[in-house]
Amino acid sequence: MAVSSGVLATASAFVPATVKAQQAESVSGKTKLNADVVIAGGGLGGCAAALAALRNGLSVILTEETDWVGGQLSQQGVPPDEHIWIETHGATQLYRDFRTAIRQYYIRNYPLTESAKNRKNLNPGDGSVSKLCHEPRVAVAVLNELFAPYISTGKLTLLLEHKVISASTDQNQVKALEAINLKSNAKFILSAPYFVDATEMGDLLPLTGTEFVTGTEAKSETNELHAPEKADPENNQAFTVCFAIDYVPGENHLIEKPKQYEFWKNFVPKMTKPWSGKLLDLSYSNPKTLEPKALGFHPEGLMMGDMLNLWNYRRIINKENFNKGTYAGDITIVNWPQNDYFLGNLIGASEKDSKKYFEGGKQLSLSLLYWLQTEAPRPDGGKGWPGIRLRKDIMGTEDGLAKYPYIRESRRIRAVFTIKEEHVGADNRVLITGKKDNTAAEFYDSVGVGYYHIDLHPSTSGNNYIDFGSLPFQIPLGALLPKRMENLLPANKNIGTTHITNGCYRLHPVEWSIGESVGLLITYALDRKVIPKAVREKEELLKEFQEFIKKQGVETHWPKA
Repeated sequence: MAVSSGVLATASAFVPATVKAQQAESVSGKTKLNADVVIAGGGLGGCAAALAALRNGLSVILTEETDWVGGQLSQQGVPPDEHIWIETHGATQLYRDFRTAIRQYYIRNYPLTESAKNRKNLNPGDGSVSKLCHEPRVAVAVLNELFAPYISTGKLTLLLEHKVISASTDQNQVKALEAINLKSNAKFILSAPYFVDATEMGDLLPLTGTEFVTGTEAKSETNELHAPEKADPENNQAFTVCFAIDYVPGENHLIEKPKQYEFWKNFVPKMTKPWSGKLLDLSYSNPKTLEPKALGFHPEGLMMGDMLNLWNYRRIINKENFNKGTYAGDITIVNWPQNDYFLGNLIGASEKDSKKYFEGGKQLSLSLLYWLQTEAPRPDGGKGWPGIRLRKDIMGTEDGLAKYPYIRESRRIRAVFTIKEEHVGADNRVLITGKKDNTAAEFYDSVGVGYYHIDLHPSTSGNNYIDFGSLPFQIPLGALLPKRMENLLPANKNIGTTHITNGCYRLHPVEWSIGESVGLLITYALDRKVIPKAVREKEELLKEFQEFIKKQGVETHWPKA
């Protein structure tokens, strides 16, 4: 596969001396697998960690609960949320190469118009949320292409539809994980010198006894400008069950009325600061001001004055980018304020409650679809768009809904260093520095960069949106290190942030950067025969590690203005 640089295509010359081939044997009826690193979770952080380790000669076992890798970009159906500089800087070279490979996949395989094919930065859907809105399956295809040579050579064991269910530990070390095949119920013992928790909700943390925090911290603990007076460990952001739709004028694709439709049709969110009205309506609370804000909807992608046409927001296929007749209409992803589910907290929930909440999220999304088909106001004064069609094939599921809920918040490690609002929040920085210099905190141990505004969706304890400015930030190594555990590292939304700062460290390119730096940290620690904490504690090791990751395409600082 052609890419824009050698980061994806070429393995580094930095090969640890401890590399060992994966082995399989049977222990008490369970298959035992060994590698240099075991990664639980095939989301963007897990994939990036795996690719970083693999290109440096390590062997990897990667588990994933669904049958798709890619996490929020694929199984959860969320086009990438990115900052405005993403095409040139503010992410790793590997992430930008991945984006280029997605564009090349379309150019190689799809009947694009000449105009679209020759566009410098192709955006298949032209969705307004991102410079690259594309189908979930394309992300899966590209990631599978990247993994293919490593699977072929035996360096990568990819265990799809496998879930980690238990762990064995010895003091400050994880010794092994137990995973189960969700189809056959076969069990595996996975052992390695290092383990990575890239699950969506930090599932390995309670299994391994790793100290963690959930929900909202109190202002007395973090001294953050936007923190509440009282801590609430149960207060987590809403999750969303996304789905894809297109529109075929003149046809009737009305779904069966969802069993919870009457509930959701009349549901008015009860928030500590009022919502604009009913949830199923073309208005919501302006995230920045919480004042009622009107939204537009037209499934033919029309501009609607100053209002955002929700159809265009996460559109993944713009039919005008493809030869005439290729698509009957555009395809868009529904991940909107109207299908955020906040009536149940998935983190720490029992299996029974998890199923209940996930089903509730599905019912909300189906109710929104039915409302769009039957009751959504049309510009001509009518109601409903029966030609809206649920595209089950896009999500690869029988019910047409995403394989996994879009998770915005996870358990978070109690880290060596915790990123607080004072480090990245625009207004809080002014209070700390006494001047508005638009500069986030400089971290001496930076191992990556990222940017997104602090964006917290409605929460399970009744918070409305919390949305305010942040600054282009760094990812400190200390936030990737648990205080106690020595060989377990986070690679998702489970790093050392607070509830507040999670709001800008949870997006696609940042998760990827975290995962890639973790994969490189394991590579370096194995080669130098030190634990990851020592890399941060010893100046000469930290400097050498930072030079190592820079050579592999990781940016540790934003360019000076």
